[in-house]
Parts: sequence; structure tokens; C-alpha cells
Amino acid sequence: METKKWEPRIVAFLCNWCSYAGADLAGVSRYQYPPSLRIIRVPCSGRVSANMVLDALKSGADGVLVSGCHPGDCHYISGNMYARRRLALLKSLLEFIGIEPERFNVSWISASEGKQFAEVAREVTEKVRALGPARHLVKDF
Repeated sequence: METKKWEPRIVAFLCNWCSYAGADLAGVSRYQYPPSLRIIRVPCSGRVSANMVLDALKSGADGVLVSGCHPGDCHYISGNMYARRRLALLKSLLEFIGIEPERFNVSWISASEGKQFAEVAREVTEKVRALGPARHLVKDF
């Protein structure tokens, strides 16, 4: 009997203008990346809140990826600059409450970087796979 290999569940919050388009380009260009990503399109990485990340982890995600436009190139002027500060603090908070910070990843990918999106997706998946399932996460932080 063949045992099924465990695959991590990763929620990816992608900026509509850059990272989501980069993921689309990766698909159109046939760059392979793991099917473990569950993509959620957001208007801007600046709209991703700590509650959204914590809810994803509480709902069973093994890892979270937030990706947006490169800093300084935000379609909403400075949304990704706010995101960069907020998400850095969130990573510290996750570590403080006992969640491995490697389960939370942030990347900056433009619409023309489909190959880079596929690489980031593979790297994040491998990092989370090495940590194992997030069954130990407490349902109520």
C-alpha cells in the first residue's frame, strides 16, 4: 500500500496589480510551482491585516505568504510600505506567541516576474514542509 506524502497548505495573499499578475504569468508561461498554494487576491498588500494571517493559520493553513508590488512601486502609492512595516511586526508577534516565524513569508513580486513567483512558491512550500504540519497551533491565540 502506498502512503500519501504530506503536502503543506499555504494561503497566499497576493496583490491584484503585481503578485497576482505574476502568478498568472507563471501559469501562462507554464512555470511549475506546488499546488499547495491557495491564492487569495487582495487589492493591495497594504490591505492584509494581522487578523487575516492569524485567521488563515487558525483555519488550518500550515503557512502564509503575503506578496505585493516592489516597495516604491505600489499602485496605491504607499500601501506596500505600510505592509512592509506591519508584516515585519506581525512576524515578531507570531514568534512571541509560539508560531515558527518561517511559517509566515513576505515577498515582493511584480507582474512581469512569473518565474520568480514560481521560485518563491517552491521555496515557501519547502520551508513549510520542513517544519511539518501546523497541528500544534492553538485554535485560540
